[in-house]
Amino acid sequence: MPLHHRSTNVNVFATSFGSNVDLEPLSKYKLPEKSTSPRFIKDFIRDELLLDGNAKMNLATFCQTDVEEEIHYLMDLSITKNMIDKDEYPQTAEIEQRCVHILADLWNSPESATTIGCSTTGSSEAAMLGGLALKWKWRLKREAEGKSADKPNLVTGPVQICWDKFCRYFDVEQRQIPIKKNEVGITADQIADFCDENTIGVVPTQGLTYTLAYEPVKEICEALDRLQQDKGLDIPVHVDAASGGFLCPFIDPDLVWDFRLPRVKSINASGHKFGLSPLGVGWVVWQHTADLPEELIFNVDYLGGNMPTFALNFSRPGGQIVAQYYNFLRLGWEGYFSIHNNCREVARALTKRIEAMGIFTILYDGSNGIPGLCYTLQDEAASPFTLYELSDHIRMRGWQIASYKMPLGRETETIQRIMIRNGTGMDMGMMLADDLERSIAYLNKHGSKASTHSTSFAHL
Repeated sequence: MPLHHRSTNVNVFATSFGSNVDLEPLSKYKLPEKSTSPRFIKDFIRDELLLDGNAKMNLATFCQTDVEEEIHYLMDLSITKNMIDKDEYPQTAEIEQRCVHILADLWNSPESATTIGCSTTGSSEAAMLGGLALKWKWRLKREAEGKSADKPNLVTGPVQICWDKFCRYFDVEQRQIPIKKNEVGITADQIADFCDENTIGVVPTQGLTYTLAYEPVKEICEALDRLQQDKGLDIPVHVDAASGGFLCPFIDPDLVWDFRLPRVKSINASGHKFGLSPLGVGWVVWQHTADLPEELIFNVDYLGGNMPTFALNFSRPGGQIVAQYYNFLRLGWEGYFSIHNNCREVARALTKRIEAMGIFTILYDGSNGIPGLCYTLQDEAASPFTLYELSDHIRMRGWQIASYKMPLGRETETIQRIMIRNGTGMDMGMMLADDLERSIAYLNKHGSKASTHSTSFAHL
């Protein structure tokens, strides 16, 4: 999250609600001396929040922005439930475990497997827990062999920022594989050159943040099988399925990427993305209990009872977990399929509109991966505007679209990406296409590359 530094310059402001309290300006950066009416403060903060963008028109984010009224009720009912306190809130803990088993079933964990998993505050935390389990398992194995365990490395492609954080925070060398020209993710034939006896695991991404495409998990596992035959290196796989974990089971059921592959030891996913839950819930599942080292599990008794816990934080809300369970029961297979398939159809239709504009090269069209699309300018040097300018101009109509540099291997290329989520229907997609055409017409006359441009967009 952004780090906010407290200013020594205390600014004050007045309001215009027509009550006596407007005459007493409130401080922005200093605690007020007196209490104020709750209704007044609610209205005041509500008005400040109006200055934020329209979440539904934010097609840069992967996160869910369309929430049913019933979820608001359940979230309110659960607002005081602390997920970590399983002794006080045993039914919420039971619901969490039901969700874990539902996900294990969706991800084809064998019936014979001793599946274990937990909820987290998001997929980033879930990914880091998966990474920690890989590191500890590797270290225990090295120590049992009497070998040094001081130089672990993790092999990845163009990953979400959480994996960069994991490697830096937990002292692991990150070996990021460059993307080949004309590719939208890593390929299986690149894997072996980056692995050695210090590799704690390989992380393919089931739905890349950069290009939205699935990486070839099955082919990567097969490449690691060959590496084990040739060099004796038995390297596990953790799949970052932040988005794909809630997409593949429904709209790509024949794609083999999950626990059907023995080398896949763990999977993380984001409930608040295509799991359709409110912000603040992620999931991590290990196919077998043995894949999660006991050394990472803490037993806590000072809240009552004796609770095993594995997380990077402690207290956290239970409402998002309850909302996830609501979605599972409310939507079922039929509902998830219908929503995600509709999103994919909107992405394909929008791709056709954008391709017909004649100035873009489509890199990903939404057909086999996350619903959405990404593209580059056909001739960036000759274009009178940049993709960054297009993002800025389309925002005048309320749309937020991400423009950024491609990752290692294609880092000289600038691309633009549009996400399609639940709530972005065909009519809304076509309105976006109309606005893009209007923006392009304007920029063709008035665009300028004279000023340098840096984007504040981050892959979250």
